[in-house]
Amino acid sequence: MVDARGLSCPLPVVMVQKEVTKNNPAELEVMVDARVCVENVTRFGKSQGYSVTVEEIDGEYKLLLRK
Repeated sequence: MVDARGLSCPLPVVMVQKEVTKNNPAELEVMVDARVCVENVTRFGKSQGYSVTVEEIDGEYKLLLRK
C-alpha cells in the first residue's frame, strides 16, 4: 500500500512508480487526498497496464491498481 495523503504531485506518482518498478505488484492500493493526484496516478497506472478503480471516502481517495 502506498499512502501519499498530504503530498502534492508529482510525489504520489513517484511513490507509485517506485513501488511498481521495485515489486511489480499485481495489485496495489494507493491513498491520496487530492483529485489531481487521483488523475495523475490513474494516468500512470494505465500507462503501466493496470486497470484503476477509485473510491472516495470522506474526502480522501483509495485507488486500486490491478493487472
